[in-house]
Amino acid sequence: MKITELLKKESIELDVKVSNKGEAIDRLVELMDAGKRLKDKAGYKEGILAREAQGSTAVGDGIAIPHAKVAAVKEPGLAAMVVPEGVDYEAFDGSLANLIFMIAAPADGADVHLEALARLSTLLMDPDFKGDLVKAASKEEFFQLIDDKESERYGKKTEEKPAEPSKAAAGYRILAVTACPTGIAHTFMAAENLEQQGKKLGISVKVETNGAEGIGNPLTRDEIAAADGIIVAADKNVDMGRFDGKRVVVASVSDGIHKGEELIKRASSGEAPVYHHTGGTSSSSENSGSQDGIGRSIYKHLMNGVSHMLPFVIGGGILIALAFLFDDYSIDPGNFGKNTPLAAYLKTVGEQAFGMMLPVLAGYIAMSIADRPGLAVGFVGGLIAKMGSTFANPGGGDVNSGFLGALLAGFIGGYIVILLKKLFSKLPRSLEGIKPVLLYPLIGILLAAVVTTFINPFVGGINDAMTNGLNSMGGSSKILLGIVLGGMMSVDMGGPVNKAAYVFGTAQLAEGNFDIMAAVMAGGMVSPIAIALCTTFFKKKFTEKERQSGLVNYIMGLSFISEGAIPFAAADPIRVIPSCIAGSAVAGGLSMALGCTLRAPHGGIFVLPTIGNPFGYLMAIVIGSVAGCLVLAVLKKNRETE
Repeated sequence: MKITELLKKESIELDVKVSNKGEAIDRLVELMDAGKRLKDKAGYKEGILAREAQGSTAVGDGIAIPHAKVAAVKEPGLAAMVVPEGVDYEAFDGSLANLIFMIAAPADGADVHLEALARLSTLLMDPDFKGDLVKAASKEEFFQLIDDKESERYGKKTEEKPAEPSKAAAGYRILAVTACPTGIAHTFMAAENLEQQGKKLGISVKVETNGAEGIGNPLTRDEIAAADGIIVAADKNVDMGRFDGKRVVVASVSDGIHKGEELIKRASSGEAPVYHHTGGTSSSSENSGSQDGIGRSIYKHLMNGVSHMLPFVIGGGILIALAFLFDDYSIDPGNFGKNTPLAAYLKTVGEQAFGMMLPVLAGYIAMSIADRPGLAVGFVGGLIAKMGSTFANPGGGDVNSGFLGALLAGFIGGYIVILLKKLFSKLPRSLEGIKPVLLYPLIGILLAAVVTTFINPFVGGINDAMTNGLNSMGGSSKILLGIVLGGMMSVDMGGPVNKAAYVFGTAQLAEGNFDIMAAVMAGGMVSPIAIALCTTFFKKKFTEKERQSGLVNYIMGLSFISEGAIPFAAADPIRVIPSCIAGSAVAGGLSMALGCTLRAPHGGIFVLPTIGNPFGYLMAIVIGSVAGCLVLAVLKKNRETE
């Protein structure tokens, strides 16, 4: 499939003026829809925003490639927009985006479009080609430039590639692997840049791409054996075991795009560190820790555990909440939740799922730190924390280590495995195979269990003090806590502060503090709803495109998807973020004041029947949303007067 088969002229717009990233996304979604590529425009935009929430898709040098692979896409397609004056797309290099291609990929079906998308990403690395596109005087010229460039580069399929200079002739030989999470654009842009920089330096470079359609241009065993250095420019796991004993430079895929020359020089200098594979999952994570600061690394490991934990918490929590909904309290108040067969089954399944929360949290924190050898060690540490084991009572039950204990067990288990890897790195190569199947699990599980058992009483004391403190809070104190947690949910809409409040709320579910989770979800629902209300009732404050986007926020807010507010916050943070924080704080405080409880950590309006005091909860959300709307209306100027 050619690039021009994905890009229709109806989906091209030149000489565009947009004031912010949100406006640019809106225009591109409209262009994509004009090309008849979408089944659900709102669903596709939601996918685009979700991808942007993970990090900007601007690749620097005036280019941005937003993309989404979602069920809302009918067939693969491209939309293109030229912004001569540029728009701030939050590029890492601070450049304004002049050329934006938006990619739409269906969630299922054949990936026949990926070759064309890989070609586009590669062609955009040519600055002359990019410049010609920005200067195009018509859609026809823009379209023809792409067609001509693609034919020039890829037209002669049977033409043999020129032989690479031999290692002896060039003096070096570098192999590389590139991979990004989606495998659509950045993977191939990094590959192209590394190859081009290698040619400039006179160094032969072969690049393997780990794209969405699989492995492209794979590295062979003989090539790896003969190479002087390896570059792994990846933001996801790749096969690292094959590079054991080679000098390896590990970097992000973004560095592959923008720092190709530097990476090649490091790999060819003979000073790159020698990589020693320790078994388990083959990934780039073993060497990547040095790329992040301590705080960033801790946050990354914690979020890996939390992201794997949440499905258990959400699924189990909602099933438990449904059990109470379908039960009859009058049969046996002491057995409420299991009085009827349906309720008993739902609650049993929900409790089993919910009970996995702490081991999964600890296991995947440890796995993030130490790769697969850390998984079992972390799981067992989390179980020991969940049981509350002590040396006096190994069976547990004496202390309540809870969420905090499992969190610490995950970090302890992960770093124990890292220590074991270093200790066993000097063992003979003949014993390499027994490390992951015997030494790491046996010694790691034992050490993690011992350390977790030792700290359980101390962590349990902290946990009990926190729980008792929350339970003993009077009305005013709980309202204040609700205000703080609700407000935190709107500080960065899905960022670290938002996640801190959410994780605290889910952790308190296990302690029986259901009112805290209710305040957290109320705060998270308010931001998108407040913005949607403001776009509806104060239309002069927004452009037509913003008003259309505001309608989607009703759905996102009611579904407890705070990220719907991100485009508006990014466009006008000084006014939008304080307004959302104010509204969310009001909702969180009212939820606490009205005694609302929530056993399910997600679901928004759809789990309303399972909420304690549902009418009070609705009132808290409505009042908070209206408050946020009014504050935003006061702070925001009319668009025509700005």
